[in-house]
Amino acid sequence: MAGETILIVDDDTALRELLGEFLRDRGYSVILAADVPAMRTVMAQQRPDLVILDLMMPGEDGLAGLRSMDPENRPPVIMLSALGSDVDRIVGLEMGADDYLPKPCNPRELLARVRAVMRRAAITDSGQGLFQLGGWRLDCATRELQAPDGALVPLTLNEFRLLEALARAGRRVLSREELALRLSGEEYDAFDRAIDLTVSRLRRKLSAHDDGELIRTVRGEGYGIAPDVARS
Repeated sequence: MAGETILIVDDDTALRELLGEFLRDRGYSVILAADVPAMRTVMAQQRPDLVILDLMMPGEDGLAGLRSMDPENRPPVIMLSALGSDVDRIVGLEMGADDYLPKPCNPRELLARVRAVMRRAAITDSGQGLFQLGGWRLDCATRELQAPDGALVPLTLNEFRLLEALARAGRRVLSREELALRLSGEEYDAFDRAIDLTVSRLRRKLSAHDDGELIRTVRGEGYGIAPDVARS
């Protein structure tokens, strides 16, 4: 953990400094930014290990900031929102955020989320394995998904981890509960649409390169890989 860099982007000066001090006291290197343009300036100079991004900010909001990040080299993102509604959470997750917390948030809960997201990212970065999924090729070492047409499909951390979990399961169907545990280490909540949203977002990306089915839905059971799975 020591030395990992967290970028906090929030227009609330008091909260920004409070969270920054709290995380610094726990061994993280912290950079503070008051808005999205400042965030871009920081990220043009270095890639933080994680970004804590406020949703509601004057000018460009957090979703605009998230959208502007390079999807192929984007650090994990935890979004914060004072609204705290299910709609905000769903939109943030659809845009590729790795986690979401309503404001005001307990700094200790935020710390737990930070550690969980970074732990998932570290596991992903050290992942090994090369899978042939029909005409698709998934390289777990480089986090690259190559489409049947040869194009590389950019994946968020959660999209990659979901696809990796399905690939490692072979033809076995994984329930939403199993996928939630593999993605976040937390139990699946029947009202939590994060898994379904990630699958939906993945399917939209995949359909731009191939009209075949890569991820199949088994009603009442979960998700699985549709074509045969070969591992190298």
